[in-house]
Amino acid sequence: MGWEWYESFGLMMGGIIFLMMLGMPVALAFFAINLVGVWIFMGGAVGIDQFITNATASITSFALVPVPLFLLMGELFFHTGLAMRVFDALDRGLGNMRGRLSYLTVGGGTLFATLSGSSMANTAMLGASLMPDMLSRGYKPKMILGPIIATGGLAMIIPPSTLAVLLGSLGRIDVGALLIAGLLPGLILALLYVVVIRLQVALDPDAAPGDVETRAPWPEILRGIAIDVLPMGLVIFCVIGLILLGWATPTEAAAFGAMSVVVLAALKRCLTREAIVKSLRGTLVVSVMMLMIILGSTTFSQVLAFSGASNGMIRWATGYEIDPYLMLACMILVLIVLGMFMDQLSIMMLTLPIFIPLVNALGFDPVWFGVIMLLALELSLATPPFGLLLFVMVGVAPPGTTIGQVALAVLPFLACSVLLIVLMMLEPGIALWLPDRILN
Repeated sequence: MGWEWYESFGLMMGGIIFLMMLGMPVALAFFAINLVGVWIFMGGAVGIDQFITNATASITSFALVPVPLFLLMGELFFHTGLAMRVFDALDRGLGNMRGRLSYLTVGGGTLFATLSGSSMANTAMLGASLMPDMLSRGYKPKMILGPIIATGGLAMIIPPSTLAVLLGSLGRIDVGALLIAGLLPGLILALLYVVVIRLQVALDPDAAPGDVETRAPWPEILRGIAIDVLPMGLVIFCVIGLILLGWATPTEAAAFGAMSVVVLAALKRCLTREAIVKSLRGTLVVSVMMLMIILGSTTFSQVLAFSGASNGMIRWATGYEIDPYLMLACMILVLIVLGMFMDQLSIMMLTLPIFIPLVNALGFDPVWFGVIMLLALELSLATPPFGLLLFVMVGVAPPGTTIGQVALAVLPFLACSVLLIVLMMLEPGIALWLPDRILN
């Protein structure tokens, strides 16, 4: 019998959600429902053969090579101790500024975001390294938890973003343009975070007491910057500069970035066997998980298209006289709601087969939409009550820290992300100006 598009859509989407609610791992849930889908819609055993062929092709794409390389770069940067050297050098230059460590969280976290590409690593590193010191100095929770979580999510937007590479690869969006497009919105978001901290300090001076340390002598500050901060410029140049100048593809830039971290760690004599083993292990675990989900999601997208569910959904969504921006707002809301219950990679795999054709039908620029989607995913990471970064923060925070405390602290920073999304809707050039100037 023939299936209507909504029946096919309900079977595939409902099956995935049902299996995830049962607690089945995402990759296995996609694999199971794909087998059902190809058997029903693609001709039984013949469909299974095609499923195996397509699965192999989906994870052997050269465009996915930057993913493990960016992960390796971030893991090495963290495990070799290079990250803490940067924070220490920046800290010496701030002196006794009120709220110094909150500003340091945003400044250092933004810099680390350009060197790691991982929101989880960024948040964990900031929380583990800065939170105990901030608590001992009398900072209120809102001045600690909010900046750490918010800045941790910047790694999703500021290049090199592992999720941006996956989004570009799976959504058939120019990966280089998407990475470049995230730079300016990411820096604007970091600036908005600084404004929030300044307002919080002005409204509640006791929330972030002036620190007792005085600024280090200028020779010491300059020496720290020259030894520990400026060398990181090599990594940033290898990752971002080479792409901006058009000298390297994202894949080549990822390789240069990973190599530059290895060279710097070796020069500073912190490239230990233990650091290498931990970095490789962390990279392997996350990469395999991502590739398994990609394998399942790619076939899921193909089954949706073959069954007619994708085209039917697009015809239904565009058949009403609904403002395209209202439709975009609905997509953003879906991403935020899903972020309360699922990890960002799973959300992307589940929604891209539907969103990308819809975005093209609505006439939106795919690079612009990609940045907005990354912002929405970053927002969903910290959305109460189940945002993933909230639990990461509770995990690295001192005993007794509750989800409620973390959620209240992060709300003003979530408002910054919402504001930036609205600004990008009003002025797409915030995301498109840089790639247009460089790539065209």
